[in-house]
Amino acid sequence: MNNTAQNIANKVLLVEDEESVAKLFLYNFKKAGYEYEWAENGFEGYLMAKSFKPDIIVSDIMMPEFDGYELRKRLLEDPVLKLTPFIFLSAKGDESDILNGYDLNIEDYIVKTSGPKIVLAKINSILKASQKERDKAVSEVHQAANSMGAKTVPDEAPKLDGLNIKHWHVPFQNIPGGDFIDYFQADEDNLVVVLGDIMGKKWGAWYFAVAYAGYVRSAIRMILDSDHDLLPSTILDKVNKSVFKDERISDVFITLSIVCINKKTKVLKYSGAGDLPIIYKSDTVKSIKSNGILLGFKEVGEYKNIDVQLKSGESIYLITDGIPETRCTDGEFFGEEKLKKIIASLSPTDDPLNKITEDFTRSTAKNFEDDISIIAIKVD
Repeated sequence: MNNTAQNIANKVLLVEDEESVAKLFLYNFKKAGYEYEWAENGFEGYLMAKSFKPDIIVSDIMMPEFDGYELRKRLLEDPVLKLTPFIFLSAKGDESDILNGYDLNIEDYIVKTSGPKIVLAKINSILKASQKERDKAVSEVHQAANSMGAKTVPDEAPKLDGLNIKHWHVPFQNIPGGDFIDYFQADEDNLVVVLGDIMGKKWGAWYFAVAYAGYVRSAIRMILDSDHDLLPSTILDKVNKSVFKDERISDVFITLSIVCINKKTKVLKYSGAGDLPIIYKSDTVKSIKSNGILLGFKEVGEYKNIDVQLKSGESIYLITDGIPETRCTDGEFFGEEKLKKIIASLSPTDDPLNKITEDFTRSTAKNFEDDISIIAIKVD
């Protein structure tokens, strides 16, 4: 059973077999603005915890299927769910019962006679403490990453005469993850634009994003030092061969979009590896797909270039899957077609990203499900 409050802050899973008790607490959860799920026994609660991914779990002890103690033991065996704050909510108030609960590494043990207001106060306090710990950890790792110079997304795009280039990037849960953006000024006229997406989220994916971003930059330098033309397909070939030989990252799935653009001719050359199609807005809006294979699958990738002659007012958009695969408030995926409709509605004088970011954040209520990245390249 599900209900969702507007402007969701936290998700609560209630595991309780008595319907009358559950309805009382669910009413108060809704009133407090929580998103919530209700499971009627420990087994159902365990399955729901894996799919719902709550921020906190409140569970009765005496239930059919398996009880609250068994539920807690199962959760402690899960490497992710064991970190979710857990509260026992029980009619059993004996000292031995309470001590048995705390032996299972719970945050609190609340006797049901305490009432919903006490439970809500406890939940709020625990969630605030958890958020403070997360914020502290994120801040410390951000500082460490900055001190290493391991930034995977620049603050802003470079400025080129005649071109308006911008990007928008929001890391999942404010923790750097698998998306990376890079710009490489080959000479005064030519710019290389890179958008990559490592499968996964947060720091585990971020580590590989740093490695891949390094490979791309190394490939570009090698090409510039040789007699080869600086083409997206050539860059991908070089990166692919390096990845294929590197056992540490050859099994890590990554999508990569590479664009080379000349500010004088306004010719854009594009090639991709397993990426989403780029979106081209001229008189109409259409998708341009590269069909390049994922990096590291074969030693020879056979990547191809696609040329686009841009005219004044036309634009190109590169995206990762965080945008189309994030759900809107109605439960439907945002999708590529919705994004294309927004792009189609842009006038030649519109900023290339403002309306997209506004519509996307409004449609999803900022409840992003992955790293969010988009690059817009527009001819003035």
